Amino acid sequence: MPSYDEGAYLEDNLVNGTTTTERRRVWQSCMWVGMPVLDPSMFGETWTDPYGFIKTDVKVRLRVAKTYEKYATKGYYTTPIADTSNAENAWYPLYRFTTTDIATELSNNDTAVSALDIINVVPNPYYAYSSYESNKLDNRIKITNLPDVCDINIYSIGGTHVREFRKDNKITFQDWDLKNQVGIPIASGVYIIHVDVPGVGERILKWFGAIRPPILDNF
Repeated sequence: MPSYDEGAYLEDNLVNGTTTTERRRVWQSCMWVGMPVLDPSMFGETWTDPYGFIKTDVKVRLRVAKTYEKYATKGYYTTPIADTSNAENAWYPLYRFTTTDIATELSNNDTAVSALDIINVVPNPYYAYSSYESNKLDNRIKITNLPDVCDINIYSIGGTHVREFRKDNKITFQDWDLKNQVGIPIASGVYIIHVDVPGVGERILKWFGAIRPPILDNF
């Protein structure tokens, strides 16, 4: 799912899309979200405060240098704190902040380079079992926090090329079934995982796995 585009991505894939793959691509990126909104009729004419904000029970906590108490900031020497006729917020501190300058940065290469550091492989080390496996014949680990497009190559400690993955999708991980390129289970030992992100950089990981022998009690 791209950054906000006024619904163009949704329309292209859900409305104009002609294949199941296009529709599935959208639903894989969906999340349940919500924004609570108060009903104005509950408060009649007094449902907002003097500043136009909706009255709620929400509390915003700010860490400040001074105690939250009255300070006469206008005419301090001539106007007592008890006189609030010319006071803003009854002389109590009034804080304002805005999020108008906060926006998503696109194509930030520095951020992309720093994101290489979070690419990982789990579990590491692998001791004959991982929670990703679904049955006794399933061996599986995950290379996680991957970008949309990257090339993954796995080598033995001796430099033999074991497995290759070409990733080009929105999923943030890549499964490895602990088999080589022709489907033969690998041996126990240390392996080098090289992740190359075009135009950004590379990430090199060391992984150790102790492979369990096949369990054939069901045959």
